[in-house]
Amino acid sequence: MTSPAVSTAVELINAPLLYKGKVRELYDLGDEVLIVVTDRISAFDYVLDPAVPEKGNVLNRLSAYWFGQTKELIDNHVVHIDVDQLGDVIKDKEALKNRVMVVRKAERIDIECVVRGCITGGGWRQYEETGKVNGIELPVGLRKNALLAQPIFTPAAKNDVGHDEDIPFDTMKELIGAELAEELKEKSLMLFAFARDYCADRGIILADCKFEFGLLDGKVILIDEIFTPDASRFWAKDKYALDIEIDSMDKEPVRTYLSGSSWDKNSKPDPLPVEVVEETTRRYLDIYHRLTGKSLI
Repeated sequence: MTSPAVSTAVELINAPLLYKGKVRELYDLGDEVLIVVTDRISAFDYVLDPAVPEKGNVLNRLSAYWFGQTKELIDNHVVHIDVDQLGDVIKDKEALKNRVMVVRKAERIDIECVVRGCITGGGWRQYEETGKVNGIELPVGLRKNALLAQPIFTPAAKNDVGHDEDIPFDTMKELIGAELAEELKEKSLMLFAFARDYCADRGIILADCKFEFGLLDGKVILIDEIFTPDASRFWAKDKYALDIEIDSMDKEPVRTYLSGSSWDKNSKPDPLPVEVVEETTRRYLDIYHRLTGKSLI
């Protein structure tokens, strides 16, 4: 049985709110930050109603899992995910169980580090228009969803308002310095290769993903989330095909419903139907189980 959805934690936290994003809320704990991963869901730049039960549970636990799996490859910001260690900071521990992550404060590097193993999504749209992705020239005649011979690093400049901006690697070097840019590229490709092989062993194709990095005491560490359905495109191997829209293992039921509805995309849509919410919860729980071998409920 799923737990009630958590749409916000503002009334449940005894700490100053630092930032409220589409899904995550950040609270100031002094030397550390409390991240609460809510069950809010967004699509087409709108936060939708209602929240999706267990989504925050899956995202938080899956990030924690992957941070653990990759800690020998790169250090990360995680301190713990134990709601009981937070004492009276949390007013309702049961409501936020599995949805909290205490992290070290790091200076965010304002680059979204994207790695693509397949030519799909925004990368495919760029390729159709120019034959390139973020300035990287690719072979002529690639088909939509084709697996690339080698993964490509396609960064984006982060914008707190609006969409992040795809940029060539040379522009990234100009923004943050060549040495740091090369380090982030190397670490991103390394992490992608690790997760791609891990997923392949479990019948899943990791099509693309994004990372965020920060600086702590002058050292690059991994921050934010990692290899979740919100930060990665997962395809079931048995659903893989060229030239189609592959049903990805994430919030695809929401996108499909909205795309097929009469919504004008210029205002917040009406609440999602119950069956769409339930199917989305099932998808998130399923990808967690397939990646970790464990069930959350």
